[in-house]
Amino acid sequence: MPLFLPLFKRLWRVLTPILLLLFAPMALAADPFGIPAISITTDADGTQNYSVTIQILFLMTALTLLPALLMMMTSFTRIIIVFAILRQALGLQQTPSNQILLGLTLFLTIFIMTPVFETVNEIALQPYLKSELQPLQAVQQAAGPFREFMLGQTRESDLSLFARIAHIDQLSDPKEVPFSILVPAFVTSELKTAFQIGFMIFIPFLVIDLVVASVLMAMGMMMMSPIIISLPFKIMLFVLVDGWAMVIGSLAASYGI
Repeated sequence: MPLFLPLFKRLWRVLTPILLLLFAPMALAADPFGIPAISITTDADGTQNYSVTIQILFLMTALTLLPALLMMMTSFTRIIIVFAILRQALGLQQTPSNQILLGLTLFLTIFIMTPVFETVNEIALQPYLKSELQPLQAVQQAAGPFREFMLGQTRESDLSLFARIAHIDQLSDPKEVPFSILVPAFVTSELKTAFQIGFMIFIPFLVIDLVVASVLMAMGMMMMSPIIISLPFKIMLFVLVDGWAMVIGSLAASYGI
């Protein structure tokens, strides 16, 4: 690492003036009453130059929060945990792969959240695109369906826990619950529900492992791993009962679909 320090210092000396030259004119030329999304400069020869301002920089930075919003405010957390426990119960380390599980979880999340997305599109997005709502009003309108969805899946004990931590004595109206309390309470409830479903899935495969281990022990084959013998039986059982359809159907039904 010490060998790279001179190189890092040299790169920092070179990049710092460049960054200052790029962003200082944007900050100095910013309108105090609002920052335009794109500023267009016309040169003497008639050509135009486009420069991205600080507002776009902030917008691109805010986009990094989208993965966290997807995981923390939708059904994504419950589904991915159940799939991970299912793969562990089957004894399959890399099958299905993480990419397949994430893709399946993402599309199943979209399927479950479609009513919420449609409501947001109807009461917030379309009026905003038609200039009937201001940006802040559109955000407030869009928060309503998500709040209703999360409250329907959140336990009262979890809400009380985070309200007590935030020193809020009583929440008389669900609409008064701030997102700073609702989101962690919703995630906590999702984790508990996901592990409960995973426990119920794990039990049949655990029974197969115990039976196979007992048979091998009775036959004196103590050096053979029970996982090698039980894996085909667990896969056969999972296929015969149409396991994927049962798991996915149960997950969708747990959200009232």
